[in-house]
Amino acid sequence: MIFTRLARANGAASTLAMALTLATGAAVTATALEAPAFAQKKAKPSYSKGFIAAYSPLQEALGVETPDPATVKAAIPAVVAAIENEDDRFAAGGAIVNAGQKFNDNALARQGLELMLASGKVAPEQVGPYNFMIGQVAYNAKDYAAARSALEAAMAAGYTDNNPEAIIAETYFAESRDAEGLAYLSNALDARKAAGGTLEEDWIKRGLAVAYRADMKDEAIKFANMYVSEFPSETSWRDAIAILLNTGGYDKPATLDLLRLGRRAGTLNDARLYGEYVEAADYRRLPAEVVSVIDEGQSKGFLSESDAYLVDTRKQAADRAAVDRADMDGLLTDARKSGATLATVMAAGDAMLSMGRPAEAEEFYLKASTMAGADTPMALTRLGIAQYDQGNYAEAQATFNRVEGARQAIANLWGVYSGQQGG
Repeated sequence: MIFTRLARANGAASTLAMALTLATGAAVTATALEAPAFAQKKAKPSYSKGFIAAYSPLQEALGVETPDPATVKAAIPAVVAAIENEDDRFAAGGAIVNAGQKFNDNALARQGLELMLASGKVAPEQVGPYNFMIGQVAYNAKDYAAARSALEAAMAAGYTDNNPEAIIAETYFAESRDAEGLAYLSNALDARKAAGGTLEEDWIKRGLAVAYRADMKDEAIKFANMYVSEFPSETSWRDAIAILLNTGGYDKPATLDLLRLGRRAGTLNDARLYGEYVEAADYRRLPAEVVSVIDEGQSKGFLSESDAYLVDTRKQAADRAAVDRADMDGLLTDARKSGATLATVMAAGDAMLSMGRPAEAEEFYLKASTMAGADTPMALTRLGIAQYDQGNYAEAQATFNRVEGARQAIANLWGVYSGQQGG
């Protein structure tokens, strides 16, 4: 299988664990109830008597130089049980967050943050960060539904740092709900783009890897197109072309046109790809192209010059190419006749394209695309390639955009690449 690198890139969730840090950068501390931690309002808090009594032992246990985890944790249930109003709830939450920080206990920190938010007394600018932290902790605890809820609440409060959308997508992937996760991630990327925001390359690569691993062809193609469109590079083009090769189930003519894109994009980088190209081109049909592909693969060190099969294939291809060139004038004359058959016209176009004569190839593919019985998607794809090879990138892109059916994904990639070459 050609495409393996991204398929292994499915451990992104492991990078999402983040240290629990408050947006203010300040630690939560348990202080006297008259001036509680995280007090956000000028109005003096009103604590219930029962709560004050229950809170005092916890405050005392946290206030010593080296707090004892068992003593502190033992005092917390009584404090929570004594809550009677929102001031109680807010103060209890602050103390419990403090305990969680001191003992590196994320479950405690989450409990405290949830209490603080539930009190309604968290400053508006902190609602988003607190929810995000809850989402982080819930994700790491594999409480994925709670993580989604908290992260969505964070975004609803205007929090956008640290890519909460990516973590939400990961919650779906962790539950093996790949289709929902990919739909969420795709929508998040579309929304960012529509808003003029910066897209995250890692999101696209993650979506591509998940879709490929899950054998979700349409989604893989969508993310592959997005990858090369937004982050064009040799790597992204190699991955996108490999995705289609491995998932498309294409016949040899379509595979050939996809590998032609790989060759022009410079992404053919191993013996398997060159070998598949040689097979798809077929020395009996396109001998000149087979010769040039074998020569290129050998010159780049991907194909062995001592491989008996390749040596024989190249020899036969070279012999046939010489015969074809000798007969070419007759083929072109026949193909230009008003009564020329579709097979003759396509053969002329294929010969010209494979011999590096794209202007003449364009002439015949254009003619073939209008003839009865034509494989229009193939004729248009190759018409676009002929236009691309002449440097007519805008025309090529427009032609590729006309391709429908099974070849549409291949043509779409060609269209993106043509657009990029045209600036």
